[in-house]
Amino acid sequence: MRRFARSPVVRLLPAALAVVMLAACSHAEVPAAEDPRPVRTLRVGASDDASDAMYSGEIRARREAALGFMVGGRIQSRAIEVGDTVAKGAVLFRLDPTDAALNANASRSQVASARSQYEQAKNDYARFSQLSSMQYVSRSELDKARMNLQTAQEALRAAEANNGVVANQASYTTLRSTVGGVVTSIEAESGQVVSAGQVVARVAEDGERELIVSIPESRIDELRTARALSVELWADPGHRYAGKLRELAPDADAVTRTYSAKITVVGADKAIRLGMTAKLHVALPTTGTLRRLPLTALYDASGKPHVWIVDPKTGCVALRAVTLSHTQDDGVLVSHGLRDGEIVVTAGVNLLHAGQKVRTDVAS
Repeated sequence: MRRFARSPVVRLLPAALAVVMLAACSHAEVPAAEDPRPVRTLRVGASDDASDAMYSGEIRARREAALGFMVGGRIQSRAIEVGDTVAKGAVLFRLDPTDAALNANASRSQVASARSQYEQAKNDYARFSQLSSMQYVSRSELDKARMNLQTAQEALRAAEANNGVVANQASYTTLRSTVGGVVTSIEAESGQVVSAGQVVARVAEDGERELIVSIPESRIDELRTARALSVELWADPGHRYAGKLRELAPDADAVTRTYSAKITVVGADKAIRLGMTAKLHVALPTTGTLRRLPLTALYDASGKPHVWIVDPKTGCVALRAVTLSHTQDDGVLVSHGLRDGEIVVTAGVNLLHAGQKVRTDVAS
């Protein structure tokens, strides 16, 4: 069979194809240059005046009297309304005096009966004593008369003591305020039957006013070590009253897990009314190490707070872990992880990756 010899062109064709394919692959592996991503940034600086915390609360009276009758009965009349200003000793409620009058009459009858029995026993003992001296009665009969006299005397004393209690109970049918102040609540109405000791009204005593706030368990020490406390009414922004921590609950609320704190408003005037909403400003100790960032600067990585730091020389970003002190308004205070002069990305943090080049707009 005759063989055909390969031409030089045919022998070079596979090599040429291989070169073309390698060139194509090499071109495909070269990534396109990534454009710098525009971001908003902030230059870090220590913030001494930002180390404040703020809580909202309600204005209350320091002392509030819970008032109730010392005896039970049916309420005959009510002389107050919520919001009324009452003086000490002012009449608030009255009970139906019918039962008290009946009890008083019965008590007086018991006293009269006991006194009559006592007089009879005393006369009997005197008579038996005389007869005993004449030996007309036995010694045992005289002793019996003496015991009857002692029993009658004790019964009279008990009846008289009970009569005094009943007489006092008659005066208990009128409930008077034990303090001067403002009626904050009424918990019983006319015609209602109440028991002894049941609260029927509450009166906020005139005098000191305090702000009641709830403090997270992680902020208790900050409140105790605060440089200063001040109270600002929502109805009068800009005007602050000095505050003083008076009481801090020893245990947390079972639902909110916060601690109730009572802040005395120093120099409270008529502008501070019960039930008003106010803000507590807590001036924390200034250490010069807190840096304030907007909340948008935080990036959650593995459940921990991080921020993107921009290298001013290369324009690339790097992720760094930070330690937060506390939140404040729409920002957060960072205690560790940042240095003055560093540039932090404050917007677009979720669109970045390590080493990415960015175009910054630094805010000082």
